[in-house]
Amino acid sequence: MITSPDLNVTYQLDHGVFVLQIDRPDKKNALTQTMYAALADGIKMADQHSEVRVILIRGTEGCFTSGNDVNDFVKAQDMGTERPSVQFMKAIAFARKPVIAAVGGMAIGIGTTMLFHCDLVYAAEDAFLQLPFTNLGLCPEAGSSLLLPQIIGHQRASEMLLLGERISAAKAKEFGIVNDVLPAAGYLEHAMNKAHHLAKLPADSVQTSKALMKRNQATPMNETIQAELLQFSRLLQSPDAQAIIQAFLNKKKA
Repeated sequence: MITSPDLNVTYQLDHGVFVLQIDRPDKKNALTQTMYAALADGIKMADQHSEVRVILIRGTEGCFTSGNDVNDFVKAQDMGTERPSVQFMKAIAFARKPVIAAVGGMAIGIGTTMLFHCDLVYAAEDAFLQLPFTNLGLCPEAGSSLLLPQIIGHQRASEMLLLGERISAAKAKEFGIVNDVLPAAGYLEHAMNKAHHLAKLPADSVQTSKALMKRNQATPMNETIQAELLQFSRLLQSPDAQAIIQAFLNKKKA
């Protein structure tokens, strides 16, 4: 097993469960491009190794992730190749092995959209989800414009994607995004117990069942991610988005 190429993302193999931890608590687990690369590499590597049966993604105590690191995100727009954030989107969207998320505290932006690709999601009572794209002058990403309406219906998806309001873990469970909501002291243990149970089942049976459930998603998912990226890039250059981002950066400097 390889080690993580980024200090803020850790890899651990625990009885067939490959744990990917986002570990940058001083920045609310904000994701940089190198962290995205480590997450993508971890998922791809886990998919290739027979000793890995299940992938589990977690944050730190009280925080899943606040989304993109804005400073890093602005710099990354000049990258000529496919950005690591996009590589991560594709890695989690097309992972062969079951992916579980353990969510505590905030799950903002990609912190929420990645959940739509997970097979099981367990959240702490203090967790909340938010997709603030329109508030930033942007549009959905990571295939969320396709998956979210499928999962929760158009009107509920509009509440999250158009209004950009946060929803509680309890509401996320009601919507069908989260499987179970647990006390903050027990959600991670619960998620790990489910992961270990899944890891003990016949791997071929589990992976075949997942593939059958997702067999009709590959083409529309690829098309949706590409369409979202095109519009996201266009909107990112708009006066509205640029003003919002600049105001945020100026506030941080102050």
